[in-house]
Amino acid sequence: MTIALTDRTEMAEHEVPSLDDLFERLERMPVPEGYKTEIVEGTVFMSPQRDTHWEIIAALYDQLRTRYPRNRIKSDVRFDFPGHLNGFAPDVVALAEDAEKNERGRWRHEDVECVAEVISEDTAPNDYGKKKRAYALADVPVFLIADPYAGECHLFTQPEKGEYQSELTVAFGKTLDLTGTVVGLKLETGDFPRD
Repeated sequence: MTIALTDRTEMAEHEVPSLDDLFERLERMPVPEGYKTEIVEGTVFMSPQRDTHWEIIAALYDQLRTRYPRNRIKSDVRFDFPGHLNGFAPDVVALAEDAEKNERGRWRHEDVECVAEVISEDTAPNDYGKKKRAYALADVPVFLIADPYAGECHLFTQPEKGEYQSELTVAFGKTLDLTGTVVGLKLETGDFPRD
């Protein structure tokens, strides 16, 4: 679901709100229980968390825990990424060992080693498009999309000038080899459910 925060006339009369202003407004809105909210290039997206979605996130989390301590793996936590008004709450984020919060108390995108997004039908174009670009601009070394509709994972690596130079597609059920990346492990996708 996409929502407009303000009427265009009101926007024309006032300064464009900051990302913090937009999130403050969202916190005052009655967001339905079980919905994830993100701002992608200034547009607010709310998507329901599905069982399939959660099962894949949990499987990724469990496997990443073999390499990362619990305090360096985040899920649905706000990160501000480069580009126009990009406040994302990625499904899974793995942070570098020396990761630290910024002066506003938020984790820095510069410390992200890996982002994994599980596709939702309504917001899939964001993950494959705008968010992928923002992650590449932020030089996130590993970006993984798990797509339960297609039953496959897409691995993007080697960000350069706002684009990923390498893409690998692996069907659910196959091993996803990340040993040649900063993540340094193999992910098993056999337990990933399909929609």
